[in-house]
Amino acid sequence: MSKDTKIQWTDHTWNIARGCTKVDEDCKFCYMYRDANRYGYDAKAVIKTKTVFRLPLTIKEPSKIFVSSLTDVFHPDCDSFRDEMWDIIRKCPQHTFQILTKRPDRIKDHLPEDWGPGWDNVWLGTSIGSNKGMKRIYPLIETPAKVRFVSFEPIWERIDMNLDISTLIAIDWAIIGGESGNDTGKYRYRPCQIGWITEIADAITGVGNSVFIKQLGTHLSKEMKLKDRHGGDISEWPGYLQIREFPKGKEASNG
Repeated sequence: MSKDTKIQWTDHTWNIARGCTKVDEDCKFCYMYRDANRYGYDAKAVIKTKTVFRLPLTIKEPSKIFVSSLTDVFHPDCDSFRDEMWDIIRKCPQHTFQILTKRPDRIKDHLPEDWGPGWDNVWLGTSIGSNKGMKRIYPLIETPAKVRFVSFEPIWERIDMNLDISTLIAIDWAIIGGESGNDTGKYRYRPCQIGWITEIADAITGVGNSVFIKQLGTHLSKEMKLKDRHGGDISEWPGYLQIREFPKGKEASNG
């Protein structure tokens, strides 16, 4: 199956809107802001998309679909059209929708009425790059969902994974990655260390859950003299880092 995205852990990216506002230092070098600067749009204005809003309805083959790379689905400015998003997801049970937010505290109040214990075709996740961002885990794991995941990306400091065992078990899937960016200009990158990646991976795999190491980031790519400037080519990594799993029981569901 062909992919329409460079994001390694999904098949398609579905942008219901473009634009967002930053929540903390994890957002410092946000790629959406970088793209906005390049293409000349207002990164802080959340605008509903037009031509791609109904994209999943046009994809016939069962696929993993990331919602949404250019906005945060649970941003307050998406409130007026989020129900339309849920309706499209409801009509596409053949797809798996991967929803990633930095506002997990808003999830519970903005789920569809028939959500129940979670929809089989929706994975709910939050994004964390630092210890300060770890607070986002708790509202996520308190939300009913068939799959909960954490994207530890971009990691820009060592994250303390000394969590309660029940918290670790509740993280069905962890995506891990260093930050990519430029050496000069406004949108740079912060260093990541191999040890930070392996500590997270060990904590998650240690409770029997799944890990997907997405990229090592620009700093490690330069340090290790890799060809891929983002450190995203798994074939260039040491064998112990070559882990790209999906949630247990979901590996062969589609894509």
